[in-house]
Order: sequence, then structure tokens, then C-alpha cells
Amino acid sequence: MGDTSLTLIRGTLDLLILKALSTGEKHGYAVSEWIERVTSGKLLVEEGTLYPALHRLERRRLVAAEWGLSDNNRRAKYYRLTPRGAKHLAREETNWRSYTAAVARALSERAG
Repeated sequence: MGDTSLTLIRGTLDLLILKALSTGEKHGYAVSEWIERVTSGKLLVEEGTLYPALHRLERRRLVAAEWGLSDNNRRAKYYRLTPRGAKHLAREETNWRSYTAAVARALSERAG
């Protein structure tokens, strides 16, 4: 991603993870699959990026986790959105929509 700010990347990834978990409890791989599916494959989240983000969100008490069994009978950590995480998601969704609308307006401005 070159020059992209790490803060923007983290904030965007955190927002996407929280949104994925707003649809229900998921293990890490399912979060990654959800993001890939809803973005039509435009955004891919690798393990080395996803799990540190999940752990960061867990430390901030925006998500909670517990161990369980996956569909293929393997032990997996399942993450769920906490009430605090749901409030954070609502605020950040509003901020993100405002930000993207402002950028879209700027990009649609004609030179002159």
C-alpha cells in the first residue's frame, strides 16, 4: 500500500472487522471471508494483519472472544461484538460516511 497511513489502514480494518462481527459471532477466518465477500474480492485481509487487529480490538473491549469448535471440528477462537463495540461501530460508521462523502465531493469538483 505504499504511502498509505498506518492509522487509516488500522481504522478502516477495525471498522470492517466490527461490521463483520455485527452480523454475528465469527472466528477469524470467517471475518476475513466476510470482508472479501462483501467487497467483491477488492479487499483481502491476511492473517498477519487480521489477528493483531482482532487482539487489539479485544484489548480495547470492543470485541470479546472464546474458544469453540469450527465447522470442520477444529478448535477456533470466536469473536463477538460487545455493547461497547456496537456503540463504537455506530460512531465510526457515521464518521466514515461523512469522510467518504467529503472526499467524493472533492473528487467530483471540476478543475478551473
